[in-house]
Amino acid sequence: MSGSEAADAKKLVRSASGLRMVPELRAARSPFGLDEPPWVPDKECPRCMQCDTKFDFITRKHHCRRCGKCFCDKCCSKKVPLPRMCFVDPVRQCAECALISQKETEFYDKQLKVLMNGASFFVTLGTSDKSELMVCRLSNNQRYLVLDGNSHYEIEIVQISTVQILTEGFTPGGGNTRAIGMILQYKVPGSEELTQMKFTASEDYTSNKKLSASWLAAMHKVREGGVKSLQGAL
Repeated sequence: MSGSEAADAKKLVRSASGLRMVPELRAARSPFGLDEPPWVPDKECPRCMQCDTKFDFITRKHHCRRCGKCFCDKCCSKKVPLPRMCFVDPVRQCAECALISQKETEFYDKQLKVLMNGASFFVTLGTSDKSELMVCRLSNNQRYLVLDGNSHYEIEIVQISTVQILTEGFTPGGGNTRAIGMILQYKVPGSEELTQMKFTASEDYTSNKKLSASWLAAMHKVREGGVKSLQGAL
């Protein structure tokens, strides 16, 4: 566990939406998280916001935990996991939000696990001509890229400004490419200047090479699919 993870602590909170296990400090929240939305007040939704059914003693209203809008039971019957809001159990969501949450959870669960498992790269800092073999992984709290070798770096995700995935194998005829490295630029706290790191996949062992390629592919997919989730960082 890195130093940035050791101080993280969580607490169980209860709201009208359900039980949530959240970090005690807001600054310790994952950049992949979503804020719990405000609910549309009951007095402002006399009818279902999907099918327009009028609410009465028989037709009850329910709020979607993801969007906060008001629906009848038919239009808001699914209970789906919503880990990005830190809910302990599956929560009620409208059909549209439930579909988004299901796809999103599958996507992030797969890609984030790959990034958190880590991979080995030769890392070059700035304009240096020397590289160091390091293990790069996403921290358990998903807030840092942690690099470990003879040196140690912890790069906060929200400080990363650009990520460029390096590939090879492209041909004019449309041949397949494979990821061989990446270049990222980030701001060191207290400085406005950008620091650059270049990651090159190790060629020493086939297994390491494949693992590095999978890690880079996951980084690319998270970058492409999660710009809003990463608060524009990747």
